[in-house]
Amino acid sequence: MARRPLPSILSTGSAQIARSRELARTAADSATDVLHPLITITRGLRRLASAGRRRWAETPKDRRGPLLFLVASLILVVALVPYGPLLAVVTLMAAAAWQGRDRTPPVPDGPDESQIQRLQVLYEALVPYFSTADDPAPLYAHGGDWETVFPTPEFDDSGRVARLVIRYPAFFPDGEAAPRARIEQLLAAKSGRGREYLFVWDEEGNELTLSVLTPLPTDIAAQRFVTAPGETVLGFTDPSRVPRTLPLTHGEDRRDVPPVVWRTGIRSTEPHLLAVGQPGSGTSTLLRSIALQALQHGDVLVIEGGGTGEYACLTGRDGVLGVEVGLAGALAALEWAVHETERRLVAANRARQAGDPPPEDTKQPLWILVDRPTAFTHLADTDGHKDPQSLLQVPLRHGRAVGVTVVVAEQFDALDSLSDAVRQHTRARVTLGPASKQQLEAVLGAPPHTTPVDHTPPGRGYARLGSGPVHRLQVPATPDPYDDATSDAQRQAVLDLLPPRSTPADTETLPPVPVEVVLTKPVHTDTDTVTDTHAHTDAETTNAGADAVPADAVGAEQVSSAGG
Repeated sequence: MARRPLPSILSTGSAQIARSRELARTAADSATDVLHPLITITRGLRRLASAGRRRWAETPKDRRGPLLFLVASLILVVALVPYGPLLAVVTLMAAAAWQGRDRTPPVPDGPDESQIQRLQVLYEALVPYFSTADDPAPLYAHGGDWETVFPTPEFDDSGRVARLVIRYPAFFPDGEAAPRARIEQLLAAKSGRGREYLFVWDEEGNELTLSVLTPLPTDIAAQRFVTAPGETVLGFTDPSRVPRTLPLTHGEDRRDVPPVVWRTGIRSTEPHLLAVGQPGSGTSTLLRSIALQALQHGDVLVIEGGGTGEYACLTGRDGVLGVEVGLAGALAALEWAVHETERRLVAANRARQAGDPPPEDTKQPLWILVDRPTAFTHLADTDGHKDPQSLLQVPLRHGRAVGVTVVVAEQFDALDSLSDAVRQHTRARVTLGPASKQQLEAVLGAPPHTTPVDHTPPGRGYARLGSGPVHRLQVPATPDPYDDATSDAQRQAVLDLLPPRSTPADTETLPPVPVEVVLTKPVHTDTDTVTDTHAHTDAETTNAGADAVPADAVGAEQVSSAGG
């Protein structure tokens, strides 16, 4: 059946509306041009009246009478003089027109002398890289014109370059990393140090766009983030890099900030994370932030190799299995983590074979946070013990399937001491603090899209999740609340996020043991009758068909579960 045509009012209505809007806009512009003198005079009269009211208010009361007499005398004289009222009106209109003029300073048509000198210096510095001897019509030549290659320069309030489009010849090898890096380093040095620059290469149009990035906010304190289970906020980045924002509170204000969200769990392609930085760069802050977020939905085990007590605030809290600062405690805790991972794997495999859903105790997320594991390597070699890094292989390789996540923090100077398992299975990477492009590329696997700076605030760096892009990162301020240098606001923000303290049921009956940190939460088992760690280990080993746990490992687990 043929369709009936739409009524003419519907088919041509949009065009008529568009023409009507254009006519109305043209009429408004014409009226503004015609009435511009009247608008100017009205604005001037309003300013003159305001000035008169201010003058009258500033005049002392004892002088207002003579002032009124003087004004009345002037009005009488003007009225008696021939053509006096007409001259008074003309004078008033002229004064109003002068006062009502547009006082906005004119925008300069181009750069001033100092800015021109900056552009000329940039042009001369680029000549050796963008010129050849056999070029018949060179874009770059000593003493040439910079206006042909810098079409639209923009400057900030200090007179430095804020945005610059640079045209370069087609023979420049812009597809190679080394020539591009030389140009970026040169432009960053000549445009002003201490700022981060974003370089966008248009290889088809032979144009390079340089723009200055605004600093990331450093005043965002630790707080509850609006995320789903399995999502962890590593920090915050540029608005143009991620399509998502989070509502945050800053004092009494609320604002939306783009986050870098790390997703963990069974379907995650980067289930484990490696954070690298210089001393004081904020790697411990990042681990504390991750721990506070992980405690909302799971359990946390902390291994601290630095021995500085950065995680003492987590000791004895609900969901915190332990905070180990010694070699013996670290070995015992990681051996338990290995057995727990194996137990979860066996239980989940049996459930799958039986066609049942995985047991609930295998779905509870378990986070293993290891700060500076290489500090234990030397101690283990000296005392003849096993390297704790070797115990991370099972959680790293098989932890994703059973909800076990490993986060490792280390310093740049100890990267060579990390085990192969840590390097291979930590696909989420974070670098904090000042670092060269070579160091960043070695850790992240790709160079950053901006120029790194020498001086950065704590928690400032880069993040890359798997094979994704490199993001600028600012970790939320999560300091140690027991540190005297922490401000009251940030200390209270961290304390508000900490879960309440819990005391194991058996700590009152067992004698105190001089252990640095304790495991404070009983281990989940397949049966409700098994409650202590030793019984859980025996049952797990029997179910798995594996060898019995060594006596020293079992003894260490019993000591850790006793409390200190």
